[in-house]
Amino acid sequence: MPSFDIVSQVDQQELDNAVNNVRKEVETRYDFRNVTTVIDLNKKDKKISVLTGDEMKIKALKEMLAANCAKRKVDPKFLEWGKVEPTSKGQVKAEVKIVEGISKDMAKKIVKLIKDKGLKVQPSIQDEQVRVTGKKIDDLQEVIQMLKTTDLDLPLQYVNMKS
Repeated sequence: MPSFDIVSQVDQQELDNAVNNVRKEVETRYDFRNVTTVIDLNKKDKKISVLTGDEMKIKALKEMLAANCAKRKVDPKFLEWGKVEPTSKGQVKAEVKIVEGISKDMAKKIVKLIKDKGLKVQPSIQDEQVRVTGKKIDDLQEVIQMLKTTDLDLPLQYVNMKS
């Protein structure tokens, strides 16, 4: 029986490349001269730590990171910016969580959308992904098109298409 999985995963290598590009851009920008700026990607904890001079620079870093992620085909929706906090040395820091996986609530919403479509497919929730099975590949492709046009505030990928 044909099936595919709906997942929400970040390409870690492309995210690493985007962070490195932001580091290089910071070194060449005039408004970051004589300002200590540190951007660290922790792949294990799925976090990016940002330390810089003031809130304006954090805002600039946020825009630069979103632009570089978009260039690298990594959806900026994966990045969840935390609160900007002052440090003891007069700088500011922020943590950026890398959000992966589909939450239970979002998975239920996706299953409901698929069932409301009225196609002969069976969606099922499996951990942080949704598996959709059906008799016809055309029905599965219609589900993918429907989900691509629906705004879910979550970047989705469609993997493991089996016929």
